[in-house]
Amino acid sequence: MYDKQKLIDLIREKALKFGDFTLASGKKAKYYLDGKQVTLDAAGAMLIGEGILELLGDKLPVAVGGMAIGADPITAAVITMAGVRGVPLKGILVRKEAKGHGTQQFIEGPVKPGDDIVVVEDVVTTGGSSLLAIDRMEAAGLKVKQVICIIDRMEGGAEAFQARGYSFTSLLTIKDFGIEPPTN
Repeated sequence: MYDKQKLIDLIREKALKFGDFTLASGKKAKYYLDGKQVTLDAAGAMLIGEGILELLGDKLPVAVGGMAIGADPITAAVITMAGVRGVPLKGILVRKEAKGHGTQQFIEGPVKPGDDIVVVEDVVTTGGSSLLAIDRMEAAGLKVKQVICIIDRMEGGAEAFQARGYSFTSLLTIKDFGIEPPTN
């Protein structure tokens, strides 16, 4: 079962850093969330896998996945916890660049055109990485139903997904850490 407070405590201990940072979106920030410090931790992976499965409920897609490399451990955690529960769920990986040999594709995993997909992400700021993953998934004929992240920084990502017709939810928001999002 998902324990929200344990995940907050783990992120606060291992992933939340304060200082001056430039985010992947290009934005400047006074804090940084290094999601891999938690997604690549056994306790963190279990909490995240359980939390995302809880958010999915009974409406399971064929697969979950997102942009490599950030989404890869999240995908692995979710499908592993699904396997522990005996729930059929697949994972996919979306490459930043097409594979240079073999099939030369962006999408890796046991899916086919028409399959329902939920995009997973560690931290969402503007949503750019997940939107690129969505574009690649849809180009492969997959049907993206939803975006789920671990932490929403509340800086426009939710609105970007909703503007394109995707539902969005997160396990946590930055407010869970006592940080107020920018008001611009």
